[in-house]
Amino acid sequence: MSLPRLALVALLSAAAPVAAETALPSPVAGQSVAELGRILRLDALFEVLREEGLAHGRSIEADMFPGRGGARWEATVAQIYDVGRMRAGFDAALAQALGPDTETLAEVAAFFGSELGQRILTLEIEARRAFLDTAREEAARVAADDAAAARDPKVALIRKMIEAADLLESNVAGSMSGNLAFMTGMAGTGVYGRAMSEDEILADIWSREDQIRSDSSTWLYAYLGLAYAPLSEAELQSYVAFWESPAGQRLNGALFAAFDQVFRPVSHELGRAAGQAMLSRDI
Repeated sequence: MSLPRLALVALLSAAAPVAAETALPSPVAGQSVAELGRILRLDALFEVLREEGLAHGRSIEADMFPGRGGARWEATVAQIYDVGRMRAGFDAALAQALGPDTETLAEVAAFFGSELGQRILTLEIEARRAFLDTAREEAARVAADDAAAARDPKVALIRKMIEAADLLESNVAGSMSGNLAFMTGMAGTGVYGRAMSEDEILADIWSREDQIRSDSSTWLYAYLGLAYAPLSEAELQSYVAFWESPAGQRLNGALFAAFDQVFRPVSHELGRAAGQAMLSRDI
């Protein structure tokens, strides 16, 4: 089970594991990041993430213990994807990752606080919500294939954005990290009937790397193609230029680090809950 891919171009997936300091952020940095969260519309983003999490929980039940989860499983998943808890962890991690970097915060706020920046965020969140409907996601995949075949100039810009933010590799790393956390959580319940070492779990995950990479690439082009369809080429080029800038690169790394710190534990908790559900006769 992989981590949910996240909205905003820099938030499309959890990042690869990043070492973090344990010191608390300064009050000034914390206040700045709180304002940044408002500009980036993180409240709306996390509401979509919760919806995705609940849907992910239903998929786990259907795959692993069909028809036996009931209200208890729904309540467990809802608790794991509690928005307040996730946001608190994320805000602290983002403040820690950015620190009192007022220059970066000012440049990020200037871009995303602009009319274009706010429109882009709206389009990204709307596209993310649209992907909750599997039919709309499939339609976006077909549209992405058609755009590539027609040599749509926007496809080249989207490819440039993926490279600038290292999105494909981060998606692959995030999916594999999430799978490791999920399977480790499951293994801890004894659901496999024997102890599984981390090496065994890693071997299983690495065996699916090519498929994860292919799925991630397909998803990226479909999602970004849908989100940025209303933008002009010039507007999309401006967005790519932001992510190529020092401020964009700094924000990109901080966002990935913050989401990784939040969603790896979420994936572990989900795996542990799934293992316990499979072992329970009362579920």
